[in-house]
Amino acid sequence: MRDRLKSTECSRYLKAIADPDRLKLIQCLGAGPRHVGDLTRELNKPIANVSHHLGLLKNAGIVNASKKGRFVLYTLAPKFLRQASQSPLNVLDFGCCRLELGEKEKTTP
Repeated sequence: MRDRLKSTECSRYLKAIADPDRLKLIQCLGAGPRHVGDLTRELNKPIANVSHHLGLLKNAGIVNASKKGRFVLYTLAPKFLRQASQSPLNVLDFGCCRLELGEKEKTTP
């Protein structure tokens, strides 16, 4: 059988996003880079929980983390982030499936 979905790779991504809090984190990051403190406030969740979920998303390669001084800035991995053709929607495209994030929100400085 030809595995067009790349099932092993795809299941890794699907396992990583198979949690309501992780899906909410992805939605938040769809609007742009965030620090864990910002995400904690947006989700109204303990920092330990948010950090745990971000770690799982990072290990799956869905989220990137870059250290800026004492803080870590989280972003969605650009290799998955696409703009849907003919649409203002942002999409996470894993190759086996797509997750529509909606329109990119405008953030105020």
